Amino acid sequence: MEKLLSQYRLLLTSYNSVLAYSLLGIIGGLASGMIVLAFEVTITQLGGLLAQPSDAGDFESLPTWLLIALPAGGATVLGGIYALLKPEDRETGIVHVISCMHANYGALPLRNAIVQFFGGAFALATGQSGGREGPGVHLGGAINSLLGQWLHLPNNSLRVLVACGTAGGISAAFQTPLAGVIFAMEVIVAEYTVVGFIPVILAAVAASAVSQYFSPDSVLFALPELHLHSLLELPLIILLGFCCGMTVSAYIRMSSYAASFSHRPVWLRFAIAGTITGLLAAWVPQVLGLGYDTLAMTLEGQIAVSMLLGIAAAKLIATAVCCGVGMPVGLIAPNLIIGACIGGVMGTVLHAMLPNIAADPTLYILLGMGAAMGAVLNAPLAAILAIMEMTHTISISMAAMLAIVTATLTNTGLFGQRSAHQSVLHQLLRSIPDDPVNQLLHRSAVTATMDPRAVRVPVSLDEEDFTVLLGSTPTWCVIERDGNDLYMVRGEELLTWLKETPFTDGMAELTAADIRRWTVTEVPVEATLKQATDAMRLHTCEAACVYQHSQRTGKKLIQGVVTRERIENFSLAGLQ
Repeated sequence: MEKLLSQYRLLLTSYNSVLAYSLLGIIGGLASGMIVLAFEVTITQLGGLLAQPSDAGDFESLPTWLLIALPAGGATVLGGIYALLKPEDRETGIVHVISCMHANYGALPLRNAIVQFFGGAFALATGQSGGREGPGVHLGGAINSLLGQWLHLPNNSLRVLVACGTAGGISAAFQTPLAGVIFAMEVIVAEYTVVGFIPVILAAVAASAVSQYFSPDSVLFALPELHLHSLLELPLIILLGFCCGMTVSAYIRMSSYAASFSHRPVWLRFAIAGTITGLLAAWVPQVLGLGYDTLAMTLEGQIAVSMLLGIAAAKLIATAVCCGVGMPVGLIAPNLIIGACIGGVMGTVLHAMLPNIAADPTLYILLGMGAAMGAVLNAPLAAILAIMEMTHTISISMAAMLAIVTATLTNTGLFGQRSAHQSVLHQLLRSIPDDPVNQLLHRSAVTATMDPRAVRVPVSLDEEDFTVLLGSTPTWCVIERDGNDLYMVRGEELLTWLKETPFTDGMAELTAADIRRWTVTEVPVEATLKQATDAMRLHTCEAACVYQHSQRTGKKLIQGVVTRERIENFSLAGLQ
């Protein structure tokens, strides 16, 4: 078994091993689908215990005092638990996944995933305004990353596993496999490659199959076919996109303002956020929880215009504060609801004023949902596909594209806002380079350009070791003392010096050799070229020794050497 696994690891070091990565995609999709289902069941069970056993999502039927006490008390308890955690263990959601994809080379920590699972389920069960999709993205990516780390897979494959997990998380939550694929490539990986698409597509299909098998009746919306009345509606759709983009911009600004209080105690921030949510719930109970029942009623036209405005305003404030203070909840579902409310108001008003021009208000509700989702994520293509897949309505594609692009341009171009997760990353002063060179280095294993003809040589060399060294003719010799690497020299130059230097008492001190020395650091054999580059930059070195730990002895076994020059040549060749 270990031999097969070693061969599989070797295949994964090549980014073009499509079959190997396809198997990874299927496994990743199944794992992410199961963890998302477990998360949803946990929310339901906790909600039944804490709120109303008959229907855990029916917050509207609760008495007013409980509408305030449940989110306020739940947030305070959650804040108290968070206060016991290290700051780095509290980070969850899409921002955490993107950070680990770039700064931690796809290795997502177990502690953060546990916090996301139980903290997110408790937060949503106690009525905090948020969604399950952000947690689903984190959990799907984390379970795949942890599986890869447990199997000691190369780090370039960890990034593919995380992409598969995030696609599976979206696909399982919404049963939208195509939107899950585009979300993973557009938001998480920020790169489109044919090889990269295949395992992610398989993961999305596998996760959707898991969701449909265990929840066959979980289709969110069943709607009649919708379409534009005429091209005269296009200006109205542009107006809808502008309103949604403006609202999303306000949401991101408010969330960023709440995040600026991160220096305050976490229990205090959570308690204030929960209290604000509770007070808003006393006015608009629909602000609590996931809100899919509210979304369904909006699509069915069962909510009055005045109430839609109140829901949109309350949901915007509550979600912006909850996400801004760092609660482990998502922002996709709340923004879908906000966009739906805006679309419902505009659709109802326009249909009443221009009955011969404006289409059914339901169309504007769907367009508002897509526009808000596309703008808040800065992922227009994923939003377009999500709306069409969720509603099984392809006839609105042209109108959806116009509304979503208008909203995205309004948020980014007119108001100068980044997406919600990009704004958080900017506040945290985290740079996420997505240029072609960095993407190439991230997806390439260190073995892709490693020179395997390298040996470790003791700094005090005896004649017997010299004879062995002479027979091996290595390209690189890593000089070590007491198990610590000192520097590296070219094998040819060292052998020439040794042949010309007499041994004193059968020993030769290599530090006396007047030959070119290369400063070195070390990286594991699972590393990517980006990891090797970062290690060399961090330690101001010219080369990196690639090591693998022996399973028998635990000692470091040198596998080869990679230099800055070889990485630069590899990058130039890969971009041509």
